[in-house]
Amino acid sequence: MSDYQLEFFVSWEELHKAGRRLAHALNDINDWKGILTVTRGGMVPSAIIARELNIRMIDTICISSYDGQDRGGFTISKAPDIENDGEGWLIVDDLVDTGKTAAEVRSRYPKAHFATIYAKPAGLEYVDSYVEEVSQKTWIRFPWDMKLSYADPIIKGG
Repeated sequence: MSDYQLEFFVSWEELHKAGRRLAHALNDINDWKGILTVTRGGMVPSAIIARELNIRMIDTICISSYDGQDRGGFTISKAPDIENDGEGWLIVDDLVDTGKTAAEVRSRYPKAHFATIYAKPAGLEYVDSYVEEVSQKTWIRFPWDMKLSYADPIIKGG
């Protein structure tokens, strides 16, 4: 988190509401053939959107950057063979950050509609729909990355 100056904490309830807002925006765009989920971050938003839009066909693209480092390369352990360059399909991820992962996924399915809950400026060109834009210097803390714990009061004593 060294390059990040801000933290944005997302609760399960906020994520669910944002997922529903995204589903409402996607409802009138297309009669979707299915959802292509970018693992792992896109799994929870995909479940919310699939429920709201009554989509039963869900597949995954399993992609990660090499060792989590910014080396420009990716490991793709699973990529479905979707016809027509993804036309009629909805790609879902939790966020687009630098856009590198989104660009790689989009290169495989250029006619699919790419949607995320959160978007940062560097990745905006790769997504078609998103709910909320956050600054590039913001680290998003998703609920699956956190645990509940005691927080000290601002003023201690008495």
